[in-house]
Amino acid sequence: MDQTTRLAIGSILVGIAVLGLKTLAWALTGSVALFSDALESIVNVATAVAALVAVRISARPADAGHPFGHHKVEFFAAVLEGALIIVAALVILHEAWGAVMTPRVIAAPYQGLAVNALAGVINAVWCHVLISRGRRLRSPALVADGRHLLSDVLSSAGVTAGVLLAIATGTPWLDPALAALVALNILWSGWRVMRDSLGGLMDSAVDDDTLARIREVISLAGEGAVEAHDLRTRHAGRATFIEFHLVVPGAMTVAEAHRICDRIEEALEARIPGARVLIHVEPEEKAKQSGIVVL
Repeated sequence: MDQTTRLAIGSILVGIAVLGLKTLAWALTGSVALFSDALESIVNVATAVAALVAVRISARPADAGHPFGHHKVEFFAAVLEGALIIVAALVILHEAWGAVMTPRVIAAPYQGLAVNALAGVINAVWCHVLISRGRRLRSPALVADGRHLLSDVLSSAGVTAGVLLAIATGTPWLDPALAALVALNILWSGWRVMRDSLGGLMDSAVDDDTLARIREVISLAGEGAVEAHDLRTRHAGRATFIEFHLVVPGAMTVAEAHRICDRIEEALEARIPGARVLIHVEPEEKAKQSGIVVL
């Protein structure tokens, strides 16, 4: 079992534990704000399951039906997570409106808030683990799961402060108002997750820093070639696809050109995790004098 799969399974276990704590907090208090926090944890568990399925499928090797691999499935999982987050936000808004129409008295507030705070601490620790390791492992599904948990941590902190304020001031309408603010924060989180994932499904290019590294590697490792041009990139989950044309002297043998290509591929794979490189070799009359200069 690889590290990505272990993290995905860990997310499910953490999500179930936090859901239990937040449900207990809501049962103790009857607070609609704490209900919104518990509802978001249900989405956490659902998205963690989706992330596990995605990383398992994306790890499969390329086959006849999927010659470029199964990496993009992680983007589909992230889009699903975004959609579930948005649905949860709409349900919270509906519940908050009902509480505004029929104000509720918060019971056993301090016990419930203490339980909810414990759940928030667990989420905060796991959120850091998911985002940091998800980025290192180049897993969009894990990073999306971590970002969702981050919004959960922030909303939990806001819920705790708001419920305490509602108790201190004796203003019960603060409870549903706070739940509505939590819902709006969740909506924003869901939109960000979906936006980033849709970019991956649309074969968006790598970021500027990664592109600069790719150009530098080609320039340094391409000794013996003339230039490289028509560089194209796209990322799909943990894979980064890199394509370009490499111009070599017309008198160079195929074997010599092949050695240069191998050297460039090895250098790119060492500097760009998950690199999948495709090089088209051309004679020097095809040079455009506007591509990557080989040092």
